[in-house]
Amino acid sequence: MKKVILASASPRRATLLYNLGLNFTIVPAAIDESILPHEKPVDAVMRIAAAKAEAAGSKNPDAIVIAADTVVVCKGQILGKPVDDREAFMMLSTLSGDVHEVITGLCVLDSTSGMRDIDFEKTLVRFRELDKEEIEAYIASGEPQDKAGAYGIQGRAAIFVAGLEGCYYNVVGLPLSRLYMMLKRQGLCLLESGIGERIQNRHQGPA
Repeated sequence: MKKVILASASPRRATLLYNLGLNFTIVPAAIDESILPHEKPVDAVMRIAAAKAEAAGSKNPDAIVIAADTVVVCKGQILGKPVDDREAFMMLSTLSGDVHEVITGLCVLDSTSGMRDIDFEKTLVRFRELDKEEIEAYIASGEPQDKAGAYGIQGRAAIFVAGLEGCYYNVVGLPLSRLYMMLKRQGLCLLESGIGERIQNRHQGPA
């Protein structure tokens, strides 16, 4: 079986794959993740996911490469990862009491043949009204850092969520059901891969 590469430094994506029993290597892809002017969110996340897969695949021949990119969209605004606490506060204030979309672009690339499968998943999330003190306390926890939309649904921000429509794991960062079908089309069935193997991590810095 070909080796599997996760082209992401996200510990949440790695944990989701690891919990499925997939034996893989982490090879983060350093690319420009900027969204182009007038680019639609769905187009942006699929393009960026494909670029991540190509970057990791170019260094790893004979591999199946998994890459993803996630954004949050609310009131017409695309919310990526906050650059500081001030931006995190603005993002969470925007999400407060409203419905937003979490969109993840996925790319599964066979680096040998160049064959790639690109798709996306969209989930609707509704936040209850948040007061200033709640937002500030959440930011002080450090959890909003490195997360699209400045929150992690699998962590303390779970108490902000009033409702959800669609794939929960997409909000965490990796829509597992859709990914499973994409991998299956590439000839890799997660139910048959090496269960319980340890992740081989080439990323030496903080995730």
